Amino acid sequence: MANQNPKNLPGLNTRAIHHGKSFASETGTVMPPIFPSSTFMHGNPEGFDYTRSGNPNFRILESLLSSIEVCKFSSVFASGVSAITAIASTLKSGDLVLCEENLYGCTVRLFEKVFEKFGIRTQWVDFTTPEALNTIKTIKPAMVWLESPTNPLLKIIDIKEVCEVASSGGIPVVVDNTFSTPIIQRPLELGATLSLTSTTKYINGHSDALGGAICTHDKLWQERLCFAQKALGLQPSPFDCWLITRGIKTLPLRLERQVANAAAIADELAKHPRVNWIRYPFRSDHPQQAIAKKQMQSGGGIITARVNGDAKDTYLFCKALKHFTMAESLGGIESLVCHPATMTHASVDSEMKKHLGIDENLVRFSIGCEDLSDLIDDLNQAFAQTK
Repeated sequence: MANQNPKNLPGLNTRAIHHGKSFASETGTVMPPIFPSSTFMHGNPEGFDYTRSGNPNFRILESLLSSIEVCKFSSVFASGVSAITAIASTLKSGDLVLCEENLYGCTVRLFEKVFEKFGIRTQWVDFTTPEALNTIKTIKPAMVWLESPTNPLLKIIDIKEVCEVASSGGIPVVVDNTFSTPIIQRPLELGATLSLTSTTKYINGHSDALGGAICTHDKLWQERLCFAQKALGLQPSPFDCWLITRGIKTLPLRLERQVANAAAIADELAKHPRVNWIRYPFRSDHPQQAIAKKQMQSGGGIITARVNGDAKDTYLFCKALKHFTMAESLGGIESLVCHPATMTHASVDSEMKKHLGIDENLVRFSIGCEDLSDLIDDLNQAFAQTK
C-alpha cells in the first residue's frame, strides 16, 4: 500500500502515531491521558468549560484525524449516526438532498424515518450513471450525499466528477468514507465539502468504541458542526476518544494486512462453485474498477458476494463460519460476515432492496488480520457444510 506523503509532510505512519499535544505537558506523558471531567474551572488557559462543548480528548483525536486526512478541520461525534445527524441539522424544511441510492441502511432510515418529519426531502439516484450528473444540474439540490465504495454493494462513484458538477452550482457534497478511510481515499482532495466516517469501524479498529468524525477545509462548515455537537448533544465520551486515538496509531499497519487478505480472498471466492459473483473494487470484473484505481490507493478490506442456494443455505453458511463472526459493523482486526438483507439494511424498504439487488443470498465480508490460510479454510469448510 502506498505511503501517502502529500505536501512534504511526515509519512503516513508517522502522522498516525504522533498525536501532538497531550494536554499534560507537566508530566511528560508519552500517551495522552483520559480527561473524564464533565466540567472545567472557569478561565483555564485552554478555554475548556463543559465537555459537551469540548474536551482535551476530543482535540487530541481531532488533530490526529486532521493530520491523516490532510485537512484544516475535524469534528468528532458520538457515532457515525451522530455525525450524519450533525450535517442534517444544518438543513431546513423544504431542502432536498440528492442521495446515492445504495447508502448505509441507518443513513436511509434517518432520512426517511426521522428527517423527513422535519420537511427534509430526499431523492435517490444511481450515481454510477451519467444521468445522475444531469439530475444535479436539473433539480439543484441543497446537498449531494454519496458513499464510495457503497454499503454493501461496493459500487464506486467518480467523486471528482460529481463534485465538479455540484461545485459549479454551489452545492455541498458529503462523502461517507467509512469503508476506505483517508488511508485509502481522501474525498476532500477530490472536491468533496465534507468527508464523513464512522470511527467505530477501521479508524478505531478494535470493535470496542463508538465514534464518528467529519473532516473539512471549510471554516463555516466547521462552525456549523461545532454548534451541532454542542446544541444537539452529539459529543463522544472522552474515554471513547481515547480508545480511538489509541486505535488510529495502528491503522496503516492493520489496513495493510486487511487489504492483502481481502484481495487474496476475493480471488478465492471468485473461483468457488458456490459463489455466483463477487464484488471487490480492484478486481478486473468490478464494473467501476477503472474509477476505483483512479481515486483509491487499494481495494479495501470489504468483499461482497452472492452465494448460490436459497435463503436458508445462505444463513446457514454464515453461521457455519468459525473465524468470521456473524455480526453488525466492520473494519475491526477480527473478520466478520454480515447478511445485509436482515441486518444492516433490514430497515430499507423491500422494494428498494429488490431494486438494488440486496437479496437473501447476498453476504458482506469484513476481512480482518488473521492468517490468510485460516480464513480461506474457514470459508471452504462452511461452504462444505451447506451444500
